[in-house]
Amino acid sequence: MKKVGIHLVELTGGEPLLQPNALPLMQMLCDTGHTVLIETSGAHDISKIDPRVIRIMDLKCPDSGMVARNLYSNLDHLRQEDELKFVIASRVDYEWTRDQIRTHGLDKKVKTILLSVVFGKVEPKQLVEWILEDRLPVRYQLQMHKIVWPAAKRGV
Repeated sequence: MKKVGIHLVELTGGEPLLQPNALPLMQMLCDTGHTVLIETSGAHDISKIDPRVIRIMDLKCPDSGMVARNLYSNLDHLRQEDELKFVIASRVDYEWTRDQIRTHGLDKKVKTILLSVVFGKVEPKQLVEWILEDRLPVRYQLQMHKIVWPAAKRGV
């Protein structure tokens, strides 16, 4: 891939850690000088991921119906260069997220905490107002694919 000028590779889509060859692939890419990122749901053990890989890990919020799948032991394996992501569907989700950040000192564990909205559930402006009100040490993230492609093409 370097021959064609690709230096950054991100494993995402579905859950990459469910793929049996994901770990050796990431190691091989790192060994060949690539910068490697993985986006993972946070429901699977990240401890065996090559330490050269940047982890972008979700913590699922209550309204997702998947909060019980969060593997909190993963928080112990996050490093300063990693990122955490929360997708907010309600004020309840926001308050839960705020409490997770404070309770676990997440802003001290990772360089970036990303918050975005569930499209159509919370207005982006509302989430920004909550973040500013609480002075949360996070970065607001728009889900660009929801803006770029029309509603008929959702699922991309």
